[in-house]
Amino acid sequence: VEAIAGMRPVSGGAILLDGDDLVGHSPRQVHDMGVGHVPEDRNKHGVVDSFTIADNLVLNTYGRSPFVRRRIRQLGAIDAHARELVERYDVRTPGINVPVSNPSGGNQQKVIIARELSGDPSLLVVAQPTRGLDVGSIEFIHRRIVEMRDAGAAVLLVSAELDEIFTLADRIGVLFRGGIVGEFDRADATRSTVGLLMASGRAAADEAVAS
Repeated sequence: VEAIAGMRPVSGGAILLDGDDLVGHSPRQVHDMGVGHVPEDRNKHGVVDSFTIADNLVLNTYGRSPFVRRRIRQLGAIDAHARELVERYDVRTPGINVPVSNPSGGNQQKVIIARELSGDPSLLVVAQPTRGLDVGSIEFIHRRIVEMRDAGAAVLLVSAELDEIFTLADRIGVLFRGGIVGEFDRADATRSTVGLLMASGRAAADEAVAS
């Protein structure tokens, strides 16, 4: 995920999106090329705790119109944008100008989801998007991810939660020790097979099926 998002150097190969290679570009450049990224660690990589909700919602677009004009921040445009997204994504907060650390973890995650999805990415990369969240927040975020898929975006979901994978995925790839050890259409996958591949790899799964 970090390699795709431009956060980690790539030692070889290419990552192609609509014919453009993402390798060697900064996270901002990767975003501008059409990639939305919901990171696994929201506090470390998703938000700036001391910034307001409004500022966090323009972290990757603050240098663009209408949020800046002649190098001067346009606070009215930033606030209007924040109010719209807070309402659309049901962010429960006392206001858009409180620190993003003020709301609950689920609402912080909604801020990240709102920021990344509102840019209409052609590829949405989401890593552990609902870890540690309440049921209501999980269902809301799942609906938004499905809406993006239905609108034509490609979605790469990385999750260790089998229920989440089987609820959202059309195809399932299983990683073990850095490699893909299985790939299935959702209709052909079972929790037992996927779980065994996750825990033990391809050889152990083949052995279990044979026995």
